[in-house]
Amino acid sequence: MTSKITLEQMEQQIAQLPVHERLKLIAYISQQLSTITLDSLVAGEETLQRHREREAEELLALCDAAAEMWEGEFDAAEEIRQMRQD
Repeated sequence: MTSKITLEQMEQQIAQLPVHERLKLIAYISQQLSTITLDSLVAGEETLQRHREREAEELLALCDAAAEMWEGEFDAAEEIRQMRQD
């Protein structure tokens, strides 16, 4: 079973390493990061953008549904003023 540690705990452990071991760690991390292609990063950004657009559409649909429940005009600013006074 693996135990999880926080980034802060990891930083504390790394600080205890000798300099040459830290340099090995940096080289290892750099090598791992160099295998990540630009295409995969761009694809991740595009996926995130599509997710955000979908969430925005869902939120707007909820707003439209709520707006349909009101009859007549609705002044949000006036409603907020009323709430503050009450």
